Amino acid sequence: MQILVDADACPVVRIVEKIAKQYQIPCTLLCDTNHVLQSDYSDVKVIGAGADAVDYALINICRAKDIVVSQDYGVAAMALGKGAYAIHQSGKWYTNDNIDQMLMERHMAKKARSEKRGKKHLKGPSKRTEEDDERFETSLIQLVEKAKEEVKK
Repeated sequence: MQILVDADACPVVRIVEKIAKQYQIPCTLLCDTNHVLQSDYSDVKVIGAGADAVDYALINICRAKDIVVSQDYGVAAMALGKGAYAIHQSGKWYTNDNIDQMLMERHMAKKARSEKRGKKHLKGPSKRTEEDDERFETSLIQLVEKAKEEVKK
């Protein structure tokens, strides 16, 4: 088991590393050439720039029982398909029970944005808070503990 992080502009990298170190789980941060990272704990893989290059590299490395941290629903769906666990930076777990609905909502939101293009500026996500970080950390710990139990079976 390892933790794989889609680390391009990911606000929870340090939290993931803290938990990975605490539980002695190998961690890999994947980023493109525009977001080069350094780490004292994690293996950092810099992937060539290109649309979805990091996503595909992450999925190629991903194995069953790994934990994937990504805000990309498509990456999460592919990770679940490989038997891995997946978690959003909000702390929400992606599961086989909720991923189809999430993908549909993403599709509908993209469709709505394309229809409004040029008409009105849509606001991005709200600023991340300390509570967001605490919620993510608690959720990641729960997921790590669940994954470790599953690996024992």
